[in-house]
Amino acid sequence: MRIVNKVDQLKDVIRQLKLAGNTVGFVPTMGYLHEGHLSLMRQAKQEQDIVVVSIFVNPLQFGPTEDFAVYPRDLARDSAMAESVGVDIVFAPEIEEMYPNGHSNLLTVVDVSELTEGLCGASRPGHFRGVTTVVNKLFNIVEPDVAYFGQKDAQQVAVIKQMVNDLNINVKVVAVPIVRESDGLALSSRNVFLSKDERQAALILSKSLKLASTLLAEGERNADIIRSAMTKLISDEPLAKIDYIAINDAVTLADVINIEKPVLIALAVKIGKTRLIDNMVWEG
Repeated sequence: MRIVNKVDQLKDVIRQLKLAGNTVGFVPTMGYLHEGHLSLMRQAKQEQDIVVVSIFVNPLQFGPTEDFAVYPRDLARDSAMAESVGVDIVFAPEIEEMYPNGHSNLLTVVDVSELTEGLCGASRPGHFRGVTTVVNKLFNIVEPDVAYFGQKDAQQVAVIKQMVNDLNINVKVVAVPIVRESDGLALSSRNVFLSKDERQAALILSKSLKLASTLLAEGERNADIIRSAMTKLISDEPLAKIDYIAINDAVTLADVINIEKPVLIALAVKIGKTRLIDNMVWEG
């Protein structure tokens, strides 16, 4: 496995690999890898000749009060994990390599409207502009045939797919199912911030989704009733503070009142100081 830090070097390597007839799969990450990330890499390895993983904590998608400075970083650990599942290239650029003039001085950004206005976009202004801008840059650098994203970041997947469609970017976007611990907690790099008590309290996210699933199975179709039941369950957990609970159209992310077709049920909850997200898609 190769570790590449420079944009031009990676572009040269990819060019040679493609000239030799290889397909390229790409998994963009911010590092501190876990089994969820590895599941993306394994699928990419099964389906593509070459797998490239980026490890880059992108400052453009963090707000001024968010956890950029303390976001966990361990390139040696991450590289070993990536290599263990067959990754061919790790692209680990410095901030100055990705933003030579400084990320705060960037004159060109990619901004997807509407899909970014609710859910995480409402509570994290500018976040998705940072995501779409860096992913567009990475697509231009790596030129993958297929890019793999985790369904846990469901809004991000929808936004990236919209960007790819609107800008005619020559890449297929694949969403890979959420990976969970045995007790239901969705894997996240931010789980490392949870204390023992907070880790237990964080189970309330998956429990609330199970409650929603049960209500839907019993025939409930009123989104407000389901949301209220989820809100009550989470509010009974002292360490939990709800950011949002949303029931939206699974494709357009528009708010839903009466559930008649597939919906995305998504939530963001602060457990102590750590903001966690989770979701499920109800197909009907």
